[in-house]
Amino acid sequence: MEIFTQQEQDRIVQAISLAESHTSGEIRLVLERKLKGVSAIDRATHYFDKLKMGHTQLRNGVLIYLAHDDHAYAIIGDSGIHAKVSDDFWETVSSHMLEHFKEGNVVEGLIAGVTEAGEQLSAYFPKGQDDVNELPDDIHFGEN
Repeated sequence: MEIFTQQEQDRIVQAISLAESHTSGEIRLVLERKLKGVSAIDRATHYFDKLKMGHTQLRNGVLIYLAHDDHAYAIIGDSGIHAKVSDDFWETVSSHMLEHFKEGNVVEGLIAGVTEAGEQLSAYFPKGQDDVNELPDDIHFGEN
């Protein structure tokens, strides 16, 4: 699935690695072309379960889902995050992404969302000395 160039993909993965270098939180990105007749939040939830995002030790995984051709996205997180973050956590991450998306800068929007999620997570889930990267930093390409 060629949504982004290899260079763009590398930039996104680098942003995930950098964001996670300051937090024990885990950030994953899932890309698809189309929603398949359901909402972005439904697809995000599907992949959250499929990728075992709920299996992190601190329950602090965040999944960013993008259906590129449908211009739809969702951001969801695990129960450990919901127990600690403020109500505007998701809106803040989303607003950083949407600013870029509106200008047609999808890659920059994803990087902004990943960066903001990492910064927010670092306040609640700082990286410990014994922290282990529990989930891959790579982009997961969906089913279409």
